[in-house]
Amino acid sequence: MTGWLFILLFALLALGLLWRFARLDRNGLQFLASALLLAMAGYAWQGSPGLAGSPKRAAAVEAVPDSLFTRVRRDMIGRFDSADSWLTRAEVFQREGDTATGAKMIRQGLKQNPRSMALWVGYGNALILHGDGMMSPAAQLAFQHAAQVAPDHPAPKFFFGLALAQGGRFDEAERIWSDLLTAVPPGSNWRALIEDHLEALQQARAMGQVR
Repeated sequence: MTGWLFILLFALLALGLLWRFARLDRNGLQFLASALLLAMAGYAWQGSPGLAGSPKRAAAVEAVPDSLFTRVRRDMIGRFDSADSWLTRAEVFQREGDTATGAKMIRQGLKQNPRSMALWVGYGNALILHGDGMMSPAAQLAFQHAAQVAPDHPAPKFFFGLALAQGGRFDEAERIWSDLLTAVPPGSNWRALIEDHLEALQQARAMGQVR
């Protein structure tokens, strides 16, 4: 009933305004009233003015925790270059669960700087996130590009090993980290990070949690 009341009030308001400002004669007012009645009849036939409104709530967006790459990249790779800017923008979308846009954002950065090791590693990580933690051919190719750009940097191999471990390929991850450990100098932050992950993997295997 409330819906019909609003419709009637709006119709009378429109009729009054047009009569006041358009200076319609009697025939014009009759034609306008007929048009309004026709519109109301059409709404009564097609619409449901008597039903109560039921607005839908927007779907809740779950925050996604930062990946290890996001947490350590600035200290391990750097923070004062264009790669950091692209990665930071991508991580905003990733935290909101929009991993597809996050990956596209990094790909845009790679078009401007295809020789950025940080962006290639970030792109591999972004594709892993978009694939629910599973390694894809595109993600593997991204890590390989990163290793080609910076063959002496531990980041591409470490995060490639991490992605393999997240996908259940623990033997491959352990082999990559063990080989990498021999090339990383003692006392470096990277060495401590690799040792921690190797130890965690070996302990999980000893407890039968992974095979």
